[in-house]
Amino acid sequence: MQRRALLAATAALAAPRSARAQHQYVLRFVPYADLAVTDPVWSSTLSTRTHALAVFDTLYGTAADTSVQPQMVAGHVVEADGLRWRLTLRDGLRFHDGTPVLARDCAASIRRWGRRDVFGQLLAEATEEIAALDDRTILFQLKRRFPLLPAALGRASTQVPVIMPERLALTDPFTQVPEVIGSGPYRFLPEERVAGARVGYARHAGYVPRPDGRPDQTAGPRIAHFERIEFHVIPDAATAAAALQSGAVDWVEQPLIDLLPVLRRSRDIAVEVKDSTGMVGHLRLNHLHPPFDRPAVRRVLLQAISQADCMIAVAGNERTMWSDRVGIFAPGTPMATDAGLPPSGTRPDLPSLRRALAEAGYAGERVVMLAAADVPRISAVCEVTAEVMRRLGMNIDYVAMDFGTLNQRITNRRPPAEGGWNCYCTYVVGPDITIPATQTGLRANGSAFSVGWANIPALDVLRNRWLEAEKLAAQQVICREIQLLCREEVPFIPLGQYIQPVAFRRNLTGMMAGVPVFTGLRKEA
Repeated sequence: MQRRALLAATAALAAPRSARAQHQYVLRFVPYADLAVTDPVWSSTLSTRTHALAVFDTLYGTAADTSVQPQMVAGHVVEADGLRWRLTLRDGLRFHDGTPVLARDCAASIRRWGRRDVFGQLLAEATEEIAALDDRTILFQLKRRFPLLPAALGRASTQVPVIMPERLALTDPFTQVPEVIGSGPYRFLPEERVAGARVGYARHAGYVPRPDGRPDQTAGPRIAHFERIEFHVIPDAATAAAALQSGAVDWVEQPLIDLLPVLRRSRDIAVEVKDSTGMVGHLRLNHLHPPFDRPAVRRVLLQAISQADCMIAVAGNERTMWSDRVGIFAPGTPMATDAGLPPSGTRPDLPSLRRALAEAGYAGERVVMLAAADVPRISAVCEVTAEVMRRLGMNIDYVAMDFGTLNQRITNRRPPAEGGWNCYCTYVVGPDITIPATQTGLRANGSAFSVGWANIPALDVLRNRWLEAEKLAAQQVICREIQLLCREEVPFIPLGQYIQPVAFRRNLTGMMAGVPVFTGLRKEA
């Protein structure tokens, strides 16, 4: 992998002037992990989200300040005291196969998305019917008012409410679509996809950007200036940094924290924080099988894990880079609360907790922990949490694998002895956990919709109360109750927050705050 990156860098430097000019119209991006799944409804991984925001469009767009604006729709009309919404598509929308985007495509796409995404499920529960009144008009007939409807349909993070042709949108949401046909600014090139190495995209010549507003994340005109986008998968962080320094690639999504000082010393490279809400680690627990089917066992593990230890393993000792005061919602956002959290710097009493674990009923069951070895920030917290569980006396079976394989396996509900699992570590981005409607970990109704399959009905009740609350103060009180309930029932375990900068060549201009998008970007010669 190192040799391949260095050869690419050498070739770029030795290229004739005409080839270098062509290079100006190609963006080379290093994602944090390979694109294992191309269906953004089937997968909630961040690499799939980044792919989706290039290939697909959404009915509404979300700006960096979280405001929601019409994107594929020209606008909407709300009638019947908020129970009927009529959305009208704007002119010029076409899929990558040349067919026009019709209302029936949108209705089918939203119905499919609403079966998988946590925000989509809430909208689906409040909806009587989603229908196409004609080719351009989508009807939402609601059972109860849902003022967050545009926010749900404009969600710019996992799982993106993308619009695809009806024939694909009719695919079972628990089965991946057989091909990728979007209507966004870039076309996916399946023939160029090489697992573990590269993914290719070409500019969609038929894409018509929104004519009004200003470019801001997925809101406003989404203008594609590059003819091609290439994802270069480079698992080794040092090799990725070297490729960026040489100019072989233009943008590294998640450079290793330890390498930031080296990158900052280069006058050709910018290191910037584009998302101040950071990334929050989660230890996801399988509630179907022992030992984490018992709340008492989950509570012991919650008390045993030090968020500080987890974040130091990821981001080092620089306190400005991480926080160990993380509950259910992203720190610093309106719904965040310190309810039930131990004081910063509290050290777990592991000998006492080891005794508490035995009292909770742990009987030496094998604990299958899945670890994504190819993603440094995940691998680091996996090692910390696994060591804590060993010190508690748990019988850990640490199974290292690549991130793509992990995301396939976590859908397996069978017992660990039959290919299932007990726990794994992952991250969520701050924008996904600012409100109960988008916090996937709070979807705890025991259904197939939420990996881990927690069954905590009281959480659904509280989230629905939050949706109905109109005042911020009332919403914050409910979020405090949610966090206290989560400290008792432990649907998952927060592992802390760290701030992840991006690194890119300074000749790349127009990069917006927030999640990675490829519109609005230019590369100077």
